[in-house]
Amino acid sequence: MKPKILLNKKKVNTILKRLCHQLIETHGDFSNSVLVGVQPRGVLLLDQIIYLLEEEDIREIKYGKLDVTFFRDDFRRKKKPLNAKSTEMNVIVEGKKVVFIDDVLYTGRSIRSALTAIDSYGRPESIELLVLVDRRFSRHLPIQPDYLGAQIDALQGDRVRVVWSKNSTECIVYLEKKGK
Repeated sequence: MKPKILLNKKKVNTILKRLCHQLIETHGDFSNSVLVGVQPRGVLLLDQIIYLLEEEDIREIKYGKLDVTFFRDDFRRKKKPLNAKSTEMNVIVEGKKVVFIDDVLYTGRSIRSALTAIDSYGRPESIELLVLVDRRFSRHLPIQPDYLGAQIDALQGDRVRVVWSKNSTECIVYLEKKGK
């Protein structure tokens, strides 16, 4: 069965612009804020958010890319070796307002891992979460987004995929049904 399109390019673009405006309302000029993309897929979303914020004349945005592979509570339970991504945190988060950015919020375990991993870079004043898609009935941990693109109800075993174009400037969100 062919995957179902949940969010087309136009809808995703509208959502991203709305999310950027919400960030601007809360963080102003971003002088005391740090955006952190959670590797791997949150980094693609981070890049788009930064691009759109710069279009709104927000300059000198502090950001980082955080790999949480070895902070996960299940990393030793995998049957195959894990492939960690690079962490590029050239910023200290001490006393800053941090916004984690990820594409899909599913169980909450990646974000829990990010909360642990960020401690290596200082103690933030606050931490918020921005996600493009929230699979709201799948949570294992009490983690909720502060900035939300869309909520999607998917059955256990279904897969929500965010697919970026080759130049990573546009994406489409698909639902792949269980067993298909």
